[in-house]
Amino acid sequence: MAFRFVLLFLIWAFPAAAQPRETLAIGITQYPSTLHPNIDTMAAKSYVLGFVRRPVTAYDADWKLVCLLCEALPTLENGQARLETTPDGKPGLRVTWRLREGLRWGDGTPITTEDLRFAYEAGREPATGIGPAEFYRSAYEFIAEDARTFTLRFDRVTFEFASLGDFAPLPAHLERELWRADPRAYRSRTLYDTQPTTRGLWNGPYRIAEVQTGSTITLERNPEWSGEAPAFRRIVIRAVESTPALEAQLLAGQLDMIAGELGLPVEQATALARRTGTRFRVEYRPGLSYEHMDLNLDMPIFADRRVRQALLLALDRAQIVARLFEGRQTVANSSVNPLDWPSDPSVRAWPHDAQRAAALLEEAGWRPGPDGIRRNAAGERLSFELMTTAGNRSREATQQVIQAQWRRIGVEARIRNEPPRVFFGETMSRRRFQGAALYAWISSPENVPRTTLHSGEIPTAARNWSGQNYPGFRNVEMDALLEALPIELDREKRRLLWHRLQAIFAEELPSLPLWFRQDAHVWPTWLEGVRPTGHLNYSSLWAEQWRVR
Repeated sequence: MAFRFVLLFLIWAFPAAAQPRETLAIGITQYPSTLHPNIDTMAAKSYVLGFVRRPVTAYDADWKLVCLLCEALPTLENGQARLETTPDGKPGLRVTWRLREGLRWGDGTPITTEDLRFAYEAGREPATGIGPAEFYRSAYEFIAEDARTFTLRFDRVTFEFASLGDFAPLPAHLERELWRADPRAYRSRTLYDTQPTTRGLWNGPYRIAEVQTGSTITLERNPEWSGEAPAFRRIVIRAVESTPALEAQLLAGQLDMIAGELGLPVEQATALARRTGTRFRVEYRPGLSYEHMDLNLDMPIFADRRVRQALLLALDRAQIVARLFEGRQTVANSSVNPLDWPSDPSVRAWPHDAQRAAALLEEAGWRPGPDGIRRNAAGERLSFELMTTAGNRSREATQQVIQAQWRRIGVEARIRNEPPRVFFGETMSRRRFQGAALYAWISSPENVPRTTLHSGEIPTAARNWSGQNYPGFRNVEMDALLEALPIELDREKRRLLWHRLQAIFAEELPSLPLWFRQDAHVWPTWLEGVRPTGHLNYSSLWAEQWRVR
C-alpha cells in the first residue's frame, strides 16, 4: 500500500509532460494543377511548394528582398552586379549570385549551378512552356563560375535586377533527361507530377511523402535540409474546395488551421470567431491580393470598351463589400494595390451608375429584347458565361449578386463553375473561358504586370500555353510601358510610368477590378511563428520558423 501511495503521489505531483505535437494539419481551398515549380501559376501550388523547395531570392513579411539560397544579394556596390554593354551594343547587366554552402536535394545530391543551368535551359526553350518567358528572354547568357557561383547576363538594366523571382534550381540529375527527350512533352512527363514523392525533387525543410491527387499532400521532414530544423515531423495539407466543408473539418478537429492565403472568406471567418470564442486565433491581414474578373477579349461582345465600362458601372462593388465582406475589402479602381507605393490615388474610378451603364450599352448598339436581354443589330443576345472556382462560398455569393446586377441592365450572365485545378490548369491557362472569369491575382511589391497585360504574354498553343494574359489584351502603349518600367531606375520617373499604366487600365478595362482582398488566417492558439507576407511569396517559405507555443 505504501508503494502504491508513493506512486500516486508522484503522478499527482509530477504529471507526465504533454506529448509533443508532431503533426500539423492545414486546410486550403484548392489543389494544385501541377507540382512543377516552373509550370503554371496557382496560389495552391505556391503555398504547398513553400514547404518543400526554395527559390534563390524572395520578398519577406516586411516586403524586403532577401536571400533564401544565396549568400548575399547582388548590388552595384558589392560588385556582384556590374553594368556592361551587350554584344549588340545595348546597356546591359552582369549579375552574380553565390549559393550557400551545404545545400542538398532530398536524396542527398548537392545543389549546384548545374541545377540552375538546367532551369535556365528549360526556360529558354519556348516549347517547354515555362513562364515567365520575359525573364528568360532578357537573361541571354548563363555562366557557371563554379559549383556554387553563377552569373546571368541581362540585355537591359532594371531596378529589380537583384530579384530572381521564381527562378530556382531544378534537379538536373533527375529531370534533365526527361526534358531533353522531348521539351514539348516535358510538362506531362516531369517527375514532379508523375512521381512527386521522389526525394531528390525537393530541397526545403520538408519533402513530399504521399499524394492523394485532388485531396491531400503529406509532407515529412527532409533530413538533408541544412537550415533551422522544423518543429513538426509531418505536415498534412488537405484541399477542401467547399469552404463550408473546410470549416466543418476544422471544427471537427480534422484540421489544426486554415491557411489565410487560400482559406475562408473574411465574413465566414468572422462568423466562426463569434461562435467559437477563443478556441482559434483569427487574424485579418491586408495584402496584394486583387480580386477581379477577366474578360475574354477575343469574343466580339467584349471588343467594344463601352461594353466593358458598362459592365463595371452596373456593379455596386461598395455594396457587395459591405454586405458580403463586412466592409473588410477595399474597392479597386485598377490592378495596383493602394498598399503598394506606385498606386495612383487619382486614377479614374467607376462608381455604381446603372443609368450610365445602360446608356453606354445603347451607344454600343445593344437594345433591350423581348425577354429583357439586350440584342445587337444582328440579333445576338448580350449573354455570356460567368465562371469561378467551384466550392468557394464567397465567390459563388459574389457571382449571384453580379448576375442580378447585370440582369438589371439587360445583360445575361450564365454561371458555370469548375474545380480550381481544372479552372486554372485548363480553362484559364488555355483561354477556354467563354465570357468572364472571377478569381484573384497576388503579386510581389512593385511587381511589373508584364505577364498578365503584355500582348506577347497571351497563351497560345505555339508557346505551349505559357503567359498569363488570359483576357488577350493588346495595347501598343501598354506594351511600351511594360517594357519601359523595369529599366527605369529613377523612382520618381517610374512613378509617372506606373500612373500612366493605371490610367490605361482604368480606361480600357481588360479586366474588371473588384476589390483588394484581406485574408483571414485561422490558427490554433498553440501555434506561433507564422508570418503572413501579404504577397506571392507565402508564409510557408519560412515554415521552419513555425513553433508550438
